[in-house]
Amino acid sequence: MDIQAFGPHFDLNKFIFARDTARELCHDLSSRVQIGMTEEDLHQLYKSLGPKYGVEKNWHPAKLRIGSNTIKSFKDVSAPVELQEEDIFFIDIGPVIDGHEADYGEPFSIGENFEHKRIVEKAQELWNIVADHWRTHSISGHRLYDFAVIEAKKMGYVLNLNEKGHRVSDFPHAIIHKGKLMECEEVPVPYAWILEIHLIHPDLKIGAFFEDILV
Repeated sequence: MDIQAFGPHFDLNKFIFARDTARELCHDLSSRVQIGMTEEDLHQLYKSLGPKYGVEKNWHPAKLRIGSNTIKSFKDVSAPVELQEEDIFFIDIGPVIDGHEADYGEPFSIGENFEHKRIVEKAQELWNIVADHWRTHSISGHRLYDFAVIEAKKMGYVLNLNEKGHRVSDFPHAIIHKGKLMECEEVPVPYAWILEIHLIHPDLKIGAFFEDILV
């Protein structure tokens, strides 16, 4: 099967709606996060917001990381932490809405810590740089991540290559392709791939994760 094909029920309008709804849900969740919350508190909050946004299920477990856990890769287990007055966290959700997969992630900081605020800003900035490079140069997913590593280093950060990007589609995309964007030797087509950017500070135990659909 073509790794860049879509499923039999794919509807672009529904897919875009799912993506936009996931982003709105993410921002709603972030606005309700309070000092002293644990990651389990964030999970319960996310679960409670699901019905408001039409979440039918989650095609991947939400990753809601706080503080030192923000350097962990997707499959790593979090250590017990509570959100501090000066802290950093990120939200990574994968809801299914109207039969279509969304996947959206964004980092946030609380307080005035310069390093927290900077890495949050740079994660989204790097995502934009890499996405624009894809739009203007028509390169493979593999070469796209090669470029991202270089750009992250210029910013003074390490790019976590355990987060490699992936397919999305009408649920489930796994029947089309389970492989990663970083391993794709084709030029990614629009609306099919999630670009994941996970920056790690070289000296501090903080990271920032941003992901969105390539369009």
